[in-house]
Amino acid sequence: MENLIFGIGSRVRHAKFGAGVVVQVWPDNYEIVFMDSGPKQIIHGTEQLEVIDYRSPEPDQLSFDKVERILVKILRKFSDIQETVPLGDKWKGGKMIMQPATAGLQSKEVPIESFFHKIVMVRDRLRVLEQRVNASKLSDEEKIDIQQYITRIYGSLTTFNVLFADKEDYFVGEKSV
Repeated sequence: MENLIFGIGSRVRHAKFGAGVVVQVWPDNYEIVFMDSGPKQIIHGTEQLEVIDYRSPEPDQLSFDKVERILVKILRKFSDIQETVPLGDKWKGGKMIMQPATAGLQSKEVPIESFFHKIVMVRDRLRVLEQRVNASKLSDEEKIDIQQYITRIYGSLTTFNVLFADKEDYFVGEKSV
């Protein structure tokens, strides 16, 4: 059993934790969810694992983590729930200063976190608008026109991508062909 590597979905029995299913395969251990004791990290080649139902490891198999990320993306796409989007570390605690060109007028300071929150709200509301347009009874031509307009709005907001911690949260406008 020492050389046997389990694939995701393999069912095993552990001497201490009982029956479980392999949900993640790491280079040196498995993440196994046991019926009675929940998720545990078990080192590869351990003598304490007995095979109930073997699944061979496949390179293109989805891990629990990947499935979770995919499901979260789908849920965010089709719900009105605002997600928590991280601000880039270099901006945390910073402030945005708006200095008027007219002499004698006072500048305005805004915490960057507040400004960022507003940008994320705009992005989320545009996504909801997209979903509602797609679900509407508009003609396909009208939907396409509105979608193109929304895409141009995203393009106008790409300046603010510098604030996001993760590229997957960026605004994306029209791609040049």
